[in-house]
Amino acid sequence: MPKQIADIASQNKREIYNLLFQASADTVVQIAADPKQLGARAGIMWVLHAWGSAITHHPHVRMSVPGGGWSADGLNWIASGKNVSLSVRVLSRLYRPLILAGLIKSHKAGKWHFFGCRADLPDRDTFDTFLQPLRKID
Repeated sequence: MPKQIADIASQNKREIYNLLFQASADTVVQIAADPKQLGARAGIMWVLHAWGSAITHHPHVRMSVPGGGWSADGLNWIASGKNVSLSVRVLSRLYRPLILAGLIKSHKAGKWHFFGCRADLPDRDTFDTFLQPLRKID
């Protein structure tokens, strides 16, 4: 997650971590099911890492996805290609909107708590302005 979200995650761990798991799982499952990608039901194993190598708060998940998945009817294994089972570029194009939508939904539901330099973020317009640069990150 971008640094801006990591900053608010330290004040809203449960919401951010749940969103991180949900959005990453939804992304992999949806992309893997797409016949243009893999066309299969993929399994996922993932682990939450809350800190980066520089010992800074940097919430992210590490995922392991098998090199293929089960067909829609569950009878056949569909193997992925030689190199990568799912395209990172395709994954990121779905992941970012899912994260942003989840952030907005949680904010509208009043689930966020903001303190210190982020005490202005309960205001919906301010939060929207805060998210604006994140919409453009590739």
